[in-house]
Amino acid sequence: MYGSRGVGAFVGRRTSAAILGAALLMTACSSGGGDEGDGPDKAAGAEITQQPKDANPFWVNPEGTAAQQMADLGADGKKAEAGQIRKIAEQPAAEWISPENPEEQTRGFTEAADKAGRTALLVLYNIPHRDCGQYSQGGAADGNAYRAFIDSVAKGIGDRAATVILEPDAVLHLVDGCTPEKFHEERYDVLSGAVAKLKSLKNTTVYLDAGNAGWGDPDQIFEPLTWAGIDRADGFSVNVSNFYSTEESIAYGKKLSAKVGDKPFVVDTSRNGNGPYTGGDAAERWCNPPGRALGETPTIKTADPLVDAYLWVKRPGESDGECKGGPKAGQWWEDYAVKLAKASD
Repeated sequence: MYGSRGVGAFVGRRTSAAILGAALLMTACSSGGGDEGDGPDKAAGAEITQQPKDANPFWVNPEGTAAQQMADLGADGKKAEAGQIRKIAEQPAAEWISPENPEEQTRGFTEAADKAGRTALLVLYNIPHRDCGQYSQGGAADGNAYRAFIDSVAKGIGDRAATVILEPDAVLHLVDGCTPEKFHEERYDVLSGAVAKLKSLKNTTVYLDAGNAGWGDPDQIFEPLTWAGIDRADGFSVNVSNFYSTEESIAYGKKLSAKVGDKPFVVDTSRNGNGPYTGGDAAERWCNPPGRALGETPTIKTADPLVDAYLWVKRPGESDGECKGGPKAGQWWEDYAVKLAKASD
């Protein structure tokens, strides 16, 4: 995260073989490949099922963090809280692939999604020199390590359907002065290589991240996006892990699209129901802001030909970082999750 403009929300959840196996079994039993019984059961603690496929083709992970937290709350007798968390658990949220065993992770998620007749939604957030030393600092050691990471991800996806959000903030931080100049050439090279590698797969859609409506002007980023390979990508993503309204995000996306060959885009609506926070320290308004709400539920029915989908890229309920009383970036924060859900009523 850099100032008020970036992601600051690396999800470092480790995916064990046991969890993936459970996801496969539960998905196979409860979801199937069709839409019969796809409507979510609203009873707190009830089994997670998939959303109607015609509007929402993305996989709901029945063993995701929100689903597990919902079950725990129900078991503890906290039915009201469990009911609120169900609003998160029943929607498809992206799986952020960590650098440990990326091939195993992506294979597990895409196989589970495939068994359910759905598309896996994945985020790759492992660029070298990530997040400029802020809450989500880290990433691959160098360009070669990153290329190996991408190769492993590609092997894990194979021919199965996947939609990939590629490197939130990676291009933005080349433009806003956050990432030192000496790293620019390598970053452009590995990003364009990642786009090419992922697009060589049979059923993979790639959206290269392009920042958000609050950071600056599309005139500043369209050329860097071109150097990073936007021409070979399916489009770009906006508002990842941020809070700008859907309307603001679409306006930004359309201005940018006109400068990059009319490419379509997707909008992260996971937490933008009340728009951006305007109080407190301006430098950290992006980090766990109070009074926010869940945004539009994920769908491909956006009523706008340039907007491919509304997606939950940031996983609602997981912290932006150690600010405003929150835990480390990517860790579950029950109180914040419940407040997001309640505010969306």
